[in-house]
Amino acid sequence: MPKLTLIKNSGVIPQARLLLSPNFDLRPDPNDISLLVIHNISLPPGKFGGNEIADFFCNQLDSSQHPFFSEIKEMKVSAHLLIDRKGELSQFVPLHKRAWHAGQSCFLGREQCNDFAIGIELEGSDNTPYTQEQYRVLADVTHLIMQHYPAITCERITGHESISPERKTDPGPAFDWSRYRKSLVP
Repeated sequence: MPKLTLIKNSGVIPQARLLLSPNFDLRPDPNDISLLVIHNISLPPGKFGGNEIADFFCNQLDSSQHPFFSEIKEMKVSAHLLIDRKGELSQFVPLHKRAWHAGQSCFLGREQCNDFAIGIELEGSDNTPYTQEQYRVLADVTHLIMQHYPAITCERITGHESISPERKTDPGPAFDWSRYRKSLVP
């Protein structure tokens, strides 16, 4: 993948595959972007590859294709970015807009993390090791985000499990936080 860049006024990373989701809105304060949340997703659960995640974020998931899809067909969710198992980066929501990824959440006493967070989904599951390519692209995109949103420091990067501990477990025990954090040190 070529060096990542960000078009600041559009919030778009031009090197990413752009698949705009309708599931976003304006942030209460677009200058308050100060948290990065790491997630995982696989559709159907535990299966990788295919377009189901993109279809889900874009409200185009065919619920007849798998029994689990009928359970989530009414959900309206998105993330800013998705890194698939091959390390391919997709963008669903401009970074300066509010994606719907965190749900009911709290970070350091502040609720509604979607208001001030950028959400990155890794194609994966809690107990499946992530790929070398995913860690590489995650480090690259994190550096880019931190460069453009300096309020996001290493201390303000967390997992969905930490901001929604009663509801979520991702990115799960298979995610190597130590490896990831070391990749952020210059």
